[in-house]
Amino acid sequence: MTATRQLYAGVAAIAVALCLPGAPAPVLAQQSGAAAVQIDGNDIGGVVRGPNGPEAGVWVIAETTDLPTRYIKSVVTDDQGRYVIPDLPTANYQVWVRGYGLVDSPRMRATPGKTINHTAVPAPNEAAAAHYYPAIYWYTMMKLPPEKDFGGSTDIPKNITRDIWRQRMSNVDCVGCHQLGQASTRTIPAQLGEFKSGEEAWIRRVASGQWGEAMTNRLAGQLGGVPYKYFGDWTDRVAKGELPKHKPPRPQGIERNIVVTAWEWSTPDKYLHDLISSDRRNPTVNAYGPLYGAPEYSTDNMPILDPKTHTVSHFKMPVADPNMPLSLGPGHAATVKPTAPSPYWGDVQLWDTRANQHNAMFDKKGRVWLAASVRGRPNPAFCKKGSDHPSAKVFPLDMSSRQVAVFDPKTQKYDFVDTCFGTHHPQFGYDADDTLWLSGTGQVAGWVNTKVWDETHDAQKAQGWAPFVLDSNGNDKLDEFAQPGKPEAGKDMRFNPGSGPYAVMPHPTDGSIWYTSGVFGGRPGFLRFDPKTKLSEFYAVPKEAIGLRGGDIGKDGVVYGSGSAGHLIAFDRRKCKAPLSGPNATGNHCPEGFTLHKYPGPGFEGTGNSSAEASYYTWVDHHNTVGLGENVPISTANLQDGFVGFKDGQMILMRVPYPMGFYAKGLDGRIDDPNAGWKGRGLWSASGDRTPWLNEFGKGARPLAVHIQVRPDPLAR
Repeated sequence: MTATRQLYAGVAAIAVALCLPGAPAPVLAQQSGAAAVQIDGNDIGGVVRGPNGPEAGVWVIAETTDLPTRYIKSVVTDDQGRYVIPDLPTANYQVWVRGYGLVDSPRMRATPGKTINHTAVPAPNEAAAAHYYPAIYWYTMMKLPPEKDFGGSTDIPKNITRDIWRQRMSNVDCVGCHQLGQASTRTIPAQLGEFKSGEEAWIRRVASGQWGEAMTNRLAGQLGGVPYKYFGDWTDRVAKGELPKHKPPRPQGIERNIVVTAWEWSTPDKYLHDLISSDRRNPTVNAYGPLYGAPEYSTDNMPILDPKTHTVSHFKMPVADPNMPLSLGPGHAATVKPTAPSPYWGDVQLWDTRANQHNAMFDKKGRVWLAASVRGRPNPAFCKKGSDHPSAKVFPLDMSSRQVAVFDPKTQKYDFVDTCFGTHHPQFGYDADDTLWLSGTGQVAGWVNTKVWDETHDAQKAQGWAPFVLDSNGNDKLDEFAQPGKPEAGKDMRFNPGSGPYAVMPHPTDGSIWYTSGVFGGRPGFLRFDPKTKLSEFYAVPKEAIGLRGGDIGKDGVVYGSGSAGHLIAFDRRKCKAPLSGPNATGNHCPEGFTLHKYPGPGFEGTGNSSAEASYYTWVDHHNTVGLGENVPISTANLQDGFVGFKDGQMILMRVPYPMGFYAKGLDGRIDDPNAGWKGRGLWSASGDRTPWLNEFGKGARPLAVHIQVRPDPLAR
């Protein structure tokens, strides 16, 4: 049994021992115990009571393995402790209660159509209670170096500021791939061996697996190895019994209306980056249809989940040259061979992809467009210098690590769209050509005219790209441009987005394309590209925001980003007072356009009124697909097992309570039936942690697909 499983099993044993010492297996409660709760034949409902009366704001979880894949549904109790788990498939379920201040209640057997009451089990001590806290409450126990240690006076490299350190510990590095603070990361796996200190243990831990080289380069190289000391001190203190200083509140208000459904899919040794359910612009596309996963580096087998039948299948994504190298190593973010043995998998090579499918989007025809590799990195001749391609004449490109593919679920046809620019996140524009815009394009804006592609199937004709150029002379047209950082009188200036554009956000009305920029290097901010003029604008985020990662745009043109200092960053270009072009429009010319909204959860000690919530991505629900309303930004709450919506000035947490350790990278919404109320809509996402075996299930866990719905009240069915 792994250390993680031992932790969870131990807490569960406490619950049984406290509640039913020497008693037989629990049986269903009597119907009369919950007379006020009405259910249908496919629901399970009842009341949760503790020693002091009804338990409000706790989760009731139903789980079954009778279906083709593991199926889980959870709801939250109302202020009288009542609950209804609606619309359950026919199966045998285990049902139990989980909540802050409690340990898990005994699991009770039930089938749909039954009323079952539960006795909540108070935590016997603070340690047992804290076991169920979201990761952020444990992660913020880690100390940050004091300000005096920066600037070159210690082992921290001189070029590393405290803000850069926080960014690296946030959504750019560490929590960009893992949920830090859950049980598996705040403890050291026994399989790693014996160490003199927590610092030594972390040096060895970080080197594990195919990502070990990249993690070591970040911590030991760029940060001088100093983080090992702080990670080690953190886990040493946890091992000695130190507990979080803050306690999470139970769900309140709308948070009690959340229904979470989860399915396992893919395989235990592979991770998923993301999934897609519908067309962002037309969210009834693919109604009630299958979900398509993005496995990124882990495998070429794209998982497909049919939520109606609860079945999982796979489509093996091909590449043009089956002999091309694996999409790992130079130019990518991982190595083929593990740097050091994994404490869970040993020397096994888990990741073996060539297609390297990162993200996907539906079009209005129901096809799935993928950011995926179709060949090796060297570009074809038409991309390079000397080509007569219009874009290559302006800015030739020699390499691209990932291109575009399109998959038609109806015909099972998979086509290669060989792009000269790299790809990362795709999004469709709102133009007549259904232009597909991509991030991950490096120094250029890159696009595929899908109308031309459909007419010709000629990738060379269908694509285009252009460098990012600021209108430095302010004449509203693209002129000859100077190179970044080398201004020349009368010329425009090419803009260097550092590591390249990250999130891509087509404006719903004015045709512009927005990006988050400078995520991994360069100045972090929002970058705007105008396809008509080929001119760009850049707006640097405020210093207190530190940085940002994923983002999206609202129907009104306000752009949002997941901030590295625990904020939802909003930027409204309409508020700008200074000229948007000219020699002074270099990034700091519109501070009035920014607003920062703090995410829920505690911050690190010494960072003021902040949150350590390291949100990976933000998405805006244009069509009320989720149930919170139109134009509501929703961020991944990566240290709180779910998502957070920002509505009417309030943050609304939507937690996946089981298994603990849920971590998402992307999200989208779908309307299955616009006439079915809350039941016909919902948010879809996948668990995206690169180590899915670190969640509550331990080794053997498979990635999750989750569906989150917001009903009008906690008992709606």
